[in-house]
Amino acid sequence: MLSVDVEARLGTFEISANFSSSGGVTALFGRSGSGKTSLVNMIAGLANPARGRISVADQVLFDSERRIDLSPRKRRIGHVFQEARLFPHLTVRRNLTFSHWAGGRDASMPFDEVVALLGIEDLLDRRPAKLSGGERQRVAIGRALLSGPRILLMDEPLASLDQARKSEILPYLDRLRREAAIPIVYVSHSLEEVARLAETLVIISDGRVEAVGPVADIMTRLDLGPATGRQQAGTVLEGRIASIDAQWGLTHIEVEGETIEVPAVRAEIGEEIRLHLRARDIAIAREVPKGLSIRNALPVTVLEISHERGPYAEIVCGLGRQRLRARITRASLFDLGLEPGQAIFALVKSVAVDRPLATHDSERTGDGFLSR
Repeated sequence: MLSVDVEARLGTFEISANFSSSGGVTALFGRSGSGKTSLVNMIAGLANPARGRISVADQVLFDSERRIDLSPRKRRIGHVFQEARLFPHLTVRRNLTFSHWAGGRDASMPFDEVVALLGIEDLLDRRPAKLSGGERQRVAIGRALLSGPRILLMDEPLASLDQARKSEILPYLDRLRREAAIPIVYVSHSLEEVARLAETLVIISDGRVEAVGPVADIMTRLDLGPATGRQQAGTVLEGRIASIDAQWGLTHIEVEGETIEVPAVRAEIGEEIRLHLRARDIAIAREVPKGLSIRNALPVTVLEISHERGPYAEIVCGLGRQRLRARITRASLFDLGLEPGQAIFALVKSVAVDRPLATHDSERTGDGFLSR
């Protein structure tokens, strides 16, 4: 359990944030300058709130009323920054063990287990200059895990990586989320990363918490457009592997009794999967269309429509107990005559679905897919 209730003034910038989460990955999302890193620094003890309280599980890290302010060392924080910050003169093995040696704390996970978790067995005798950006970040995460942390803070760990390196490291972060059993605060301005990794989403804007809750619920809230950004808006759906079409290289995923086809995911039938769909990639139809390459036509019900100025309209649809968000033009909204309560079809291109991430015990294979 992480609980944060703080107020601070940094120059002319004011922060007033109150949120909590029950564990797993808590994502702090917001645009640059919204106050995300400042909040992380307060949790780490690198900056002091003027007032408030911060606790992790049953340990109080800061309490202004009780005059509790643990030093960064005593807070037992594992901190991963945008840059790996490895010691260039030390091998990967010695970088990994440095925090244990310097901090004098026992690691909460065995060395071999951390190395296997992050897939860095073959890197131990190399120096940082011989590593790719994604490999350096995996080593930095390993070093943080071996420091015996009670919580892991990850401040935009993928921001300095190109898309190829991000795709390389995301499966390891997902595996870390599932297997490390350590609460993680993940800072990002990328909804793609947040959708794939987080359980709890905290929206930060101008130093204030705009919303907090399960990631799937927050991402479909139409009132949060200015804080989340229209271009990144989308949906997180939870499903399971129903079948595999080896002939055409497709995986069939069951979501609320319906089937979504996506490019092949190496996983076992029955395995639980998380899908991220962008609102701009969803089309709407009153009837199932014919003669299209789009293979997914999901029966949904219109729940909410945003009536805005400009060319676009946002629609939230119900798919069983889950929600799906779509962006269409206002002209299309008018032509289709859409209203809340109508039964329609959400059209999803298979190639538009972000590569799914398994939500339970999976392992990453060499080609980047997921399997047990």
